[in-house]
Amino acid sequence: MATDAGSSLGVRDDAAISWLSLATGQFFRNRAAAAGLTCLLLLSIGVTFAPLIAHYDPIRINLSATLRPPSTAHWLGTDYFGRDVFSRVLYGGRISLSVGLSVVVFAFTLGVPIGLLSGFVGGRLDNLIMRLTDAFLTFPPLLLAVAIVGLLGPALQNVVLALGLVQAPVLARMVRGSTLSAREEVYVRASRALGAGPLRIMFSEILRNIMSPIVVQLTIVFSAAVVAEASLSFLGLGAPPPRPSWGRDLSDARRYLSDAPWMFLSPSGAIMLCVLSINFVGDGLRDALDPRSWRVRTKPVRQPAPAAALTEDVT
Repeated sequence: MATDAGSSLGVRDDAAISWLSLATGQFFRNRAAAAGLTCLLLLSIGVTFAPLIAHYDPIRINLSATLRPPSTAHWLGTDYFGRDVFSRVLYGGRISLSVGLSVVVFAFTLGVPIGLLSGFVGGRLDNLIMRLTDAFLTFPPLLLAVAIVGLLGPALQNVVLALGLVQAPVLARMVRGSTLSAREEVYVRASRALGAGPLRIMFSEILRNIMSPIVVQLTIVFSAAVVAEASLSFLGLGAPPPRPSWGRDLSDARRYLSDAPWMFLSPSGAIMLCVLSINFVGDGLRDALDPRSWRVRTKPVRQPAPAAALTEDVT
């Protein structure tokens, strides 16, 4: 019996490794997804090692170098206080990416268990949870985040809390729908027949088999959180000055669009590149994690020539 159990586990591990290798190959076959992952990795490396890459302090004021255009000394120019724009873009990316990742963790921690519980239990509990979720979804996401941050005060932890509370109901509803379809599958019935408890079925059987749409949804949450954080900072509800932030730098650059357009183009280009990269990665993961959309490369098979044609050639 122990040998049979070990062999079955080995077969399952080999199948999982094979599926993962096929999914990885499918992901990198998507050129947009591969380009997006490359840009996202480069951006992450840049903001992580910003002290080594940036040549200037992002908050240091130099009034003798105000509004200078891009040059070899200042790659993206300087702002109205003489601060290096390239340094501020790198350090501002730290805030945007850290807030985005924190919102993803918060939404996953709160939304996934709620969606699993609602879809698995059903009945009155499901109805109650979904009505509360619908109540959150009736408010425009950005306005709800502005209201929460305005109530709690402008701080990064309040921004993460507000955006997490906005995104968690969306994730919970998606997980609930996937759980409703997964709980009727054969493997769930088999686990229940073998005596598995509700928690084991939810987190070991159902959650493991619905992780693909959850991962794709988390990339959407990530990109939405980056845009929302920039929007809140643009309104003055994000990181307090003089800390660099893409949204706040955009707000400050409005007055200098004609005199110093690089002040506006640099943070807006960083936001656009970051969001597009995340969306491309999400599209690639969606296709890679769904075997039905896999494109298998097959070599064309040469069909044998008809016998009549061969006879004509001989004659």
